[in-house]
Amino acid sequence: MNISIQHHEELLDTQAPTTPSMRWALAGLALSMLLSSLGTSIANVALPTLARAFDAKFQAAQWVVLAYLLTTTASIVSIGRLGDRVGRRRLLRAGLLVFTAASVASGLAPTLALLIAARAAQGLGAAVMMALTIAFVSDLIPKASTGSAMGMLGTTSAIGTALGPSLGGVLIDHYGWRAIFLINAPLGLLAALLAHRYLPADRPTPSAKRAGFDHVGTLLLALALTAYALAMTLGRGHFGPLNLGLLSAAGLGVSLFVLVEARAPSPLIRLAMFRDPALSASLAANLLVSTVLMATLVVGPFYLSRALALDAGVVGLVMSVGPIVAALVGVPAGRFVDRFGTQRVTLLGLSAIAAGSVTLFALPETLGIPGYVAPIVVITAGYAVFQAANNTAVMRDASASQRGVISGMLNLSRNLGLITGACVMGAVFAIASGANGITTAPPQAVAAGMRFTFAVAAALIAAAVVSFMIAIQRGHDTE
Repeated sequence: MNISIQHHEELLDTQAPTTPSMRWALAGLALSMLLSSLGTSIANVALPTLARAFDAKFQAAQWVVLAYLLTTTASIVSIGRLGDRVGRRRLLRAGLLVFTAASVASGLAPTLALLIAARAAQGLGAAVMMALTIAFVSDLIPKASTGSAMGMLGTTSAIGTALGPSLGGVLIDHYGWRAIFLINAPLGLLAALLAHRYLPADRPTPSAKRAGFDHVGTLLLALALTAYALAMTLGRGHFGPLNLGLLSAAGLGVSLFVLVEARAPSPLIRLAMFRDPALSASLAANLLVSTVLMATLVVGPFYLSRALALDAGVVGLVMSVGPIVAALVGVPAGRFVDRFGTQRVTLLGLSAIAAGSVTLFALPETLGIPGYVAPIVVITAGYAVFQAANNTAVMRDASASQRGVISGMLNLSRNLGLITGACVMGAVFAIASGANGITTAPPQAVAAGMRFTFAVAAALIAAAVVSFMIAIQRGHDTE
């Protein structure tokens, strides 16, 4: 029976036609991904304005960004599991409506505290959108075209990230800070309408066969992830006793979570998943690659402004090159995956990131802007290629009952990489610069710090390549 059902599902996967309804469904998923990425990047540019508007300290205004980040990171795996249990279309529609309502509440918030609360709710909706858009691809697209769809979603995510600062700046200048949140309302409603109209209906699951929900595991994982995210983000680069305590709490939370999951009748995450070397290697590589990508965003502005003495406008223009390249490469990378397979293209993406990192390590300042931009183009193009291949490899073979939670884990590994990169790689850069403060460090010190940071980045990618090659070999050995 199981074999025949699996065979039937494979036939559906390979024979599903490309129809206008499918294209509209993909448009809805792409818009969901765009909005969740935009929600992350658009608020950063508004922090000085928000501090003035609410007469608050900058550290207090930062919680407008942190609240969104924390709720997204802490809930994304649980939401993926919930989607597997109650139905992905139903939950995605609810998430889009929560995101839209929270965006309106953010735009109308009379106090900073209410704005932070609304942003936390917006982050919860964004977690639904991030987790379920990738999970839906396998429900909609034939396996032979999964890479193209993943590349398209990667492109829209990169566009959202790149568009946030510039769009936010324009909206604040012309309409005030409230506009950066209110603009999500019509787009969120459109995405919810497309999801309702074109996504496939959830298959009913008899209550007798429906797995229970792991409330204890969900709470432990959320608390552990929140503690880790706070440990990495509080202190603005200074790792003190509070950070150490939070990091210890995160470790304890993860240990308790593993113990609970091993005994739970219906665990949030089946620990046996991690016995699959390919899945474990893909998640680890996703975390390491995201850590390196964040290093480009953390180190870049300081190197460009201090070592190359560029003004803020030129720095912003140079920094926009990376996301633009990722957006342009995403769809072709997906087609490349469909043609040449996930393993080859994953290695190609990792190799490009490593090559770009090594080039930045060996970079002489005399090459100026071109000498910096060229390796960044290689790194970000490699990132887009890696994401398309890695996401396809993870999701294409995921069972229908586990797609939500695996998609959540994939997004979680990326988020943890970005958080870790902001803290750890930022600290590596500061220490390697050998100065009391990065903003006052001499140009030569900043350049030396940048080179050392990307030497570390190259080592991280080398570790990802080794892990991936070992997983491939283990896969061959078990065949």
